[in-house]
Amino acid sequence: MHFAAVLPLQSGASIRDYSLSYEIYGRLKADKSNAVLICHALNASHHVAGVYAGQEKSEGWWDNMIGPGKAIDTDKFFVVGVNNLGSCFGSTGPMNINPDSGRVYGADFPVVTVEDWVNAQARLLDVLGVESLAAVMGGSLGGMQALSWTLQYPERVRHAVVVASAPNLTAENIAFNEVARRAIVTDPDFHAGHFYGHGVIPKRGLRIARMIGHITYLSDDVMNEKFGRQLRATVSLAGEATRVGDYLYSTQEIEFQIESYLRHQGDKFAEYFDANTYLLITRALDYFDPARAYGGDLSRALASATCKFLLVSFTTDWRFAPKRSREIVKALLDNRRDVSYAEIDAPHGHDAFLLDDPRYMGVIGSYFDNIAKELGMKR
Repeated sequence: MHFAAVLPLQSGASIRDYSLSYEIYGRLKADKSNAVLICHALNASHHVAGVYAGQEKSEGWWDNMIGPGKAIDTDKFFVVGVNNLGSCFGSTGPMNINPDSGRVYGADFPVVTVEDWVNAQARLLDVLGVESLAAVMGGSLGGMQALSWTLQYPERVRHAVVVASAPNLTAENIAFNEVARRAIVTDPDFHAGHFYGHGVIPKRGLRIARMIGHITYLSDDVMNEKFGRQLRATVSLAGEATRVGDYLYSTQEIEFQIESYLRHQGDKFAEYFDANTYLLITRALDYFDPARAYGGDLSRALASATCKFLLVSFTTDWRFAPKRSREIVKALLDNRRDVSYAEIDAPHGHDAFLLDDPRYMGVIGSYFDNIAKELGMKR
C-alpha cells in the first residue's frame, strides 16, 4: 500500500511517498469488529502465517499460532500483518530510493521509533476500513508495538496481547545491541552505510551481529542440551590447534558444534537482512520507553490505556525476563485495568514465544476464544 502523504516522525523528520507491505488472513465482518493486528519483531515481516504457493519453507513466522482452527483462528478473525517502515521485506526502507534526492536512502533513511510504526500501521488500517481492533498482539519488539498501540490509540483497541516483551530495554540489552551495531559499522564493506553504491554488503558484520543476538535468544539449558561441549564429528582432540594463530584468526576452522550452529545462523542472516535496517530497528528498540515522559513512572505512563490485557512471559527468557512483564502488569493493576498474566515454565529462552509449547498455545487460544465470545461468535 502506497502513501503519498507526509508521515511526521518522532525525531522531527518526516517521510513521504512510502509503501507498507502487508498480508491479510480471514474475512472482516460486516460490522468490522473482528480485526487483529499482528506486530512483528526485529527480523520478521508481514508474512505471519500460511505458505507461498510453490515456495518450500515459506511458512509465516507465526504460522503455528495463526490460521484456521489455530489459537488465533482465521475462520473467526481478520488478521493483518504489516512490515514495519524501514524494514527490508517490502516496506520502504534504507534500500529504497529517496524521492527527494533520487538516490538510495542508505544511511540517510530517517530514524524511526516504535511510535512511528504504530502511526504508520494506523494509516494502513484506516485504508482497510478498520476503525477498531478486536486485538493487537506482538512478541518481543512486536509486544512493545502492541503496548504502544494502547497508549497512542486507546479508543481503537479492545484487547492487547503482549508476549515476551518489556516496557523498555535494560542497560544490558542496549549493550548487546550496541556491540552488534559496532560489528556492522566497523566492517570495511559498510562504507558509512552507503555500501549499495559500492556493490558490496557488510556480511562479516551482519554475521557477527546475528551470532550475538542468537546467543541472547536461547537459554543456557537449551544450548547445553543441543550442543554441550561437543566437537564436530570431523574434529578430534589430536587435531586441535597447537598455537593461537591456528584458530583465532581463521575464518574456516570450526571445532565445536555451537560454533558451527552460530556461524550457520550468521551466514543465513547475512544473505537476506539489510545492515542499515538492523541498525535502524535495534535503535528503535533502545529508544522505546513510554515512562520516560513521566519521570520513569510506568503507572502514570500506562494510565491512558483502557483495553483489556494479556501478558505472557517465559521463565528462561533472560533477554526479556518475566520480571519485566510483571512491571507492566503492576502498572496496569495500579490503574485498575483488566489484566491476565501467564508465566510459562519453558526451557527455550526468548525464542519460546515462537515455539509450540501447549500451555502457551492454550493460554492464547483460550484468550482469543473469549474475545470471539464477546463478539458473539460460536466457540
